[in-house]
Amino acid sequence: MNRVEATIFAASEPLTRSVLARVVGASCNLDLLIDDIRAELAGRPYDLVAVAGGWKHLTRPAYADAIRSAFGRAVGADERGIDLSQSEVLVLMCIAYFQPITRGELSAFFGKEISRDLIGTLRGQNFIASGPRSPTPGAPYTYVTTKQFLLQFGFNSLRDLPDAEALEDAGLLSKEKLLAGDLPAAFVDPAGDEDVESG
Repeated sequence: MNRVEATIFAASEPLTRSVLARVVGASCNLDLLIDDIRAELAGRPYDLVAVAGGWKHLTRPAYADAIRSAFGRAVGADERGIDLSQSEVLVLMCIAYFQPITRGELSAFFGKEISRDLIGTLRGQNFIASGPRSPTPGAPYTYVTTKQFLLQFGFNSLRDLPDAEALEDAGLLSKEKLLAGDLPAAFVDPAGDEDVESG
């Protein structure tokens, strides 16, 4: 148990099952070890979390304000911080739910041209990467989310994304509104936080 915890603690990336199996042997039940470690960490300000296809020590959300007070940002966040506009968040959300997806398909979804700059920003943050070429004429690139996307937003896999129907029920997402052209101001107003049209 201590070897697994020490290895996870020392790693800068989430450690996968195969890496941990090398530490304790393939016959060891990793799920029971992880459960035991998590039980010992109960009440501590950090936990062992399944994220981005592996396990990583992360501080509990209740301590986010204390960490921000001490460091001016979340520990582990890159120096630039994560500052996405509403447009970028919506495009990232669409890529996450509908990947692999082309820029043209994103533009059709929003009824506005999605700029290469916006895609470049998401690529620069390492939230998206090029996926397989589309089988449509011209074979355009598709975009998919990355391991960094999973890590940043605390998902173990894409199966952990909130259910689209639940988001609609909560009033946070309405596919009908988006398809009807009821877009956030950032997509409609050129003076908004992001110009979505290509320039």
